[in-house]
Amino acid sequence: MSATPMPRRETNIAHWAERCDLAAAFRWTARLGLHEAVANHFSLAVDDAGTRFLMNPNQRHFSLITASSLLEIDANDPETMNRPDAPDATAWGLHGALHRLCPHARCAMHVHSVHATVLACLEDPRLPPLDQNSAMFHGKVAIDQHYGGLALDEEAERACSALADPSKCVLVMGNHGVMVVGETVAQTFNRLYYFERAAETYIKALWTGRPLRYLSDEIAARTAAEIDEYGGFAERHLGELRAILDREEPEYAR
Repeated sequence: MSATPMPRRETNIAHWAERCDLAAAFRWTARLGLHEAVANHFSLAVDDAGTRFLMNPNQRHFSLITASSLLEIDANDPETMNRPDAPDATAWGLHGALHRLCPHARCAMHVHSVHATVLACLEDPRLPPLDQNSAMFHGKVAIDQHYGGLALDEEAERACSALADPSKCVLVMGNHGVMVVGETVAQTFNRLYYFERAAETYIKALWTGRPLRYLSDEIAARTAAEIDEYGGFAERHLGELRAILDREEPEYAR
């Protein structure tokens, strides 16, 4: 893993290592085209209770996010939207609800990436075990098929309640997009990356119109367990991406 860039004037900012990881995830998500305009949001809990979290500022493009620009928000603060630097209302609704209801989901990444969103719009939005990438998520995907408008207040809480089960790390948000959760930025970004890849493979396989050959539940479950035990991969993935950003976009860590 690359060395963490030394902060400059921001040395007094709390949670600096976490901020740099999250800023890198924003930048790379933009490079992959998984974001949408100045919408979509990532968050990371920074206290033991899981209710105080970092999040991107309101309507800032992912490619411009820096470590020092991330907001620190209290999910239990009713005055959040009255702050001068208040977050996007749907970001507050969705991520505030998630960090109140699901303290085990320390990091959350919500995007409208193309292939995951296509999956979310199918009558049957399940991701079947078609290949190794999709098998990674066997038994780990929650599905919400009751879209009711923007993720504000009750709609946000209803959607996030689907992630109350700690065994689920992905929420396919019907007619909306996807929410991926994890314990760290590295783990969550790795899951986001592979879920989109798996959804892309599945959608393109459907395009062929030819019969598909699925893995058995037994093999899919074994593969998911083996990947879970493949230690250090997510951290190495993010570390390599940060090494590239250190060379090409070092301002992400400022």
